[in-house]
Amino acid sequence: MVDQLNEKTDFNSGITLVRPIDSSHPSINQQNGLNTAITRGINEQKQSVSNIRIINSVNREILIYSEYDKFLKCAEFANYNGFRLRKRDRNIDHNVRLEDTPASSFPAKLTQFLFHRFQHFNGDSSKGLFIIPCELIDYNGDKLQEFVNPTWTYWQLPADFIAWLNSSNTFCSTLVDRIVTGYPKNESKNWKKN
Repeated sequence: MVDQLNEKTDFNSGITLVRPIDSSHPSINQQNGLNTAITRGINEQKQSVSNIRIINSVNREILIYSEYDKFLKCAEFANYNGFRLRKRDRNIDHNVRLEDTPASSFPAKLTQFLFHRFQHFNGDSSKGLFIIPCELIDYNGDKLQEFVNPTWTYWQLPADFIAWLNSSNTFCSTLVDRIVTGYPKNESKNWKKN
């Protein structure tokens, strides 16, 4: 969607990906953020369609386990936006500490990020974020906020941060209408290299 907005409007934005797990898979940085999206489905005429699009709106990927400082630095960008919740991040891990670099669960990572942003901007209410989860569950924004709240409670973060978290940030609920299945290895061998 960001890529299409850039192409069709003056949106002119990019995406920073944060890999939330420690993995040896190659970074998308090795291909300058370029990736291919194949959208398949049924059109209005009930015909099968397959569209291939080169996505060039990804600016970089941060590997959080080796680049935690870069992850926190993103919290200092005035116009930063974007997080994604995964099913495996639903459980609250009470062994996680604010000082972990990074915390193990996504809600804890998000809390670390938001707390750093709060501190960097001295609690400025205009520096809250629109947080847009993409998990395919009802009221995914409300659910994400529910997962974040026990983290700051457990860490006993200051009351002014909690007020900022809940009044200056918007946890959006979204309708996810596409499922990303992953790289089609068995098809890729038939593709032409351009």
